[in-house]
Amino acid sequence: MSQAVADIGLIGLAVMGQNLILNMNDNGYVVCAYNRTTSKVDDFLANEAKGTKIVGAHSIQELCQKLKRPRKVMMLVKAGSAVDNFIEQLLPFLESGDIIIDGGNSHFPDSNRRTNYLKEKGILFVGAGVSGGEEGARYGPSIMPGGHPEAWEHVKPIFQAISAKVGKEPCCDWVGEEGSGHYVKMVHNGIEYGDMQMICEAYSILHLGLGLSHDELADVFTEWNKGELDSFLIEITADILRYKDQDGSALVSKIRDTAGQKGTGKWTAISSLDFGIPVTLIGEAVFARCLSSLKDERIRASKLLAGTSSPLIHCDDKAAFIKKVGQALYASKIISYAQGFMLMREAAKEYKWNLNYGAIALMWRGGCIIRSAFLGDIKKAYETNPKLESLLFDPFFQKATADAHMNWREVVAKAVMAGIPTPALSAAIAFYDGYRSETLPANLLQAQRDYFGAHTYERLESPGTWVHTNWTGRGGNVSSTTYQA
Repeated sequence: MSQAVADIGLIGLAVMGQNLILNMNDNGYVVCAYNRTTSKVDDFLANEAKGTKIVGAHSIQELCQKLKRPRKVMMLVKAGSAVDNFIEQLLPFLESGDIIIDGGNSHFPDSNRRTNYLKEKGILFVGAGVSGGEEGARYGPSIMPGGHPEAWEHVKPIFQAISAKVGKEPCCDWVGEEGSGHYVKMVHNGIEYGDMQMICEAYSILHLGLGLSHDELADVFTEWNKGELDSFLIEITADILRYKDQDGSALVSKIRDTAGQKGTGKWTAISSLDFGIPVTLIGEAVFARCLSSLKDERIRASKLLAGTSSPLIHCDDKAAFIKKVGQALYASKIISYAQGFMLMREAAKEYKWNLNYGAIALMWRGGCIIRSAFLGDIKKAYETNPKLESLLFDPFFQKATADAHMNWREVVAKAVMAGIPTPALSAAIAFYDGYRSETLPANLLQAQRDYFGAHTYERLESPGTWVHTNWTGRGGNVSSTTYQA
């Protein structure tokens, strides 16, 4: 029988898995590596892991035998059936109190199910969202663990040691119960969709609308990265815009404008619809990628559909307008995060999770794709008021949107008049105006629903009492059941 020497086992030796193992090794932990194709284990030990304390296993049984108790096994495999298959393979070799960790991009309902399934068998489950890509995995990712709370004390030292740090604070804390870790990672990815789309729209306004060259654009993004927009995505955008192809032209201008997606943004949008939370900006970002994929159709439409003769935006002071675009981007970013936190609050209520929103902001502050200085302000907002109803109610963000909203409106209006599509920036200002409106035209909508379907409505003087009107004199007095979809 193999000797129990490893602090943790890791299944899956693709780049993310290998880099996490090397990161754990650097931080003093002995890791046992396993891969379904066992030749990969030997290759890894002979090359990347050579000279380290990393050990290998050629079977699930050997992996479990080499783990100290309580055994901790982390999987970095493809989401879906592969995770369930490995869980079933592990179970015969585990005992009560052992811990299975899913570090892949699993959908949160699967993690809910796995938590409860394994609890019945005495096994602790952790669904951990891991963000930061290959480099983050190697040198410090953002880690968002949820599942069985009893597992946290056992995985906490490892996870916090290998995670990114902001100052001395690790970008990893316990998120909550069941699949909350993967839910928070899903919302992170949805916000990432929104951030990227907004940046692309700002790029389009400045490039098509103001006629800035790619080098000039790179300078603008570099400047923005020194202020309130300081973030990883702004930083890499400057790098991308400055990068030259072999002929000396901007490489980005030669990339086909059809965006891919892996589904986490779509999951966020679907969850927002399920809960009835208006996460409009992320939804528009997902649809913008869908629209981009209709390239051939868009080429035909460009020759058939009427529009403005030129996308150029006329302004007296170009430098001043560039600053206004930055303000519009910043204010829209506030809206996107406010919507994301609204969604997490609703999910927590629905699933009875105890989420720490300040800790979530800190987890996103470093290591992950949406890392930015701005998240420090969100953390402060939730530290000041852990029960904050909306990020927009925090004094800091109230002032930020108040300072920006007129320039934000001007940027969106001028883009619309120039025929430059801004679905995310437009959705953000529309939500802001809808959210701050004491009265919306839903009164007419309710009347319409009652007119054609007898769905009933509430009168202003008696909320909670549902009535039906026979609008034409021809209908009956029987009303339909009112329900929330």
